Amino acid sequence: MKKTIVVLGATGKVGGKIADILLNEGHYVKLIARSKDLEKRFNHPGAELMPGDITDPDLLTAAFRGADSAFILLPPNFTAPNYREFQREVGDAAIEAIKGSGIKYVVSLSSAGAQLHEGNGIIAGLAEQEVKLNQLKGVNILHLRAAYFMDNALLNINLIKNMNINGTTAAPDYKIPMTATKDVAAVAAKYLANLDFEGKVVRPVLGDRNYSFTEITGIIGRSIGKPDLQLVQFPADQSKAGMISLGISENVAEDIVNMETALQNGIMNYQQRTAENSSPTTAEVFAEEVFAPAYRIV
Repeated sequence: MKKTIVVLGATGKVGGKIADILLNEGHYVKLIARSKDLEKRFNHPGAELMPGDITDPDLLTAAFRGADSAFILLPPNFTAPNYREFQREVGDAAIEAIKGSGIKYVVSLSSAGAQLHEGNGIIAGLAEQEVKLNQLKGVNILHLRAAYFMDNALLNINLIKNMNINGTTAAPDYKIPMTATKDVAAVAAKYLANLDFEGKVVRPVLGDRNYSFTEITGIIGRSIGKPDLQLVQFPADQSKAGMISLGISENVAEDIVNMETALQNGIMNYQQRTAENSSPTTAEVFAEEVFAPAYRIV
């Protein structure tokens, strides 16, 4: 049975892929994003384009009303002077809309590590949002705790091109679960369409296996003809200064560094891996299908 489904962040790495899956399955999908690319990105008879700011509760309430399910998230905002306050603004708007619209099924993008409310950098805001969503009565909420995105490697393309190195503040050889965003989208789309969850549910998406950043560097290096690509662990202060020089706010840069340096404490290794919460895309496939093509066109 075809559903009416709302997707927030429809031009993002996860939201866009969710929308494509649902539209291809024949669902009617309301797409919300502030990006000017919304109309360029989607030209499908089953898509209702609703450009606007996801901090607008009236827009969200109108979109949620009459829908079978909705995908919500706290999107990145690298220039936010206070990232936690931005996360709260977005999250509270979604909660107000859920209450005002009467929608009964919500899939919320969270993160591995969201079992902690401090010591995990930017993830702490997702943990807070999970708690708020859990207070809603009569609404089925699925918290999609995705592992570290393989797609984050795309952010280092210019570093690799300009300096011939890959870099991180995380411990180079500590292994964590990593997943491709297309796998996260596939899981989210399934729940949004099938509505087969009740109450408040945590659903991890942990990728095919755990990887270290050294291993990932070797894999993406081989995919672009740089088999000797080296990973450099940047000091936290240097990494933070570098991000600020690129226009990232000091608060966001600090949160990102805090998250990366905390990875070796096991914040993302909390959930035991099972066949159900593992996902199929390997880093090798990601490198060949996503990273290498993106690298060649930048």
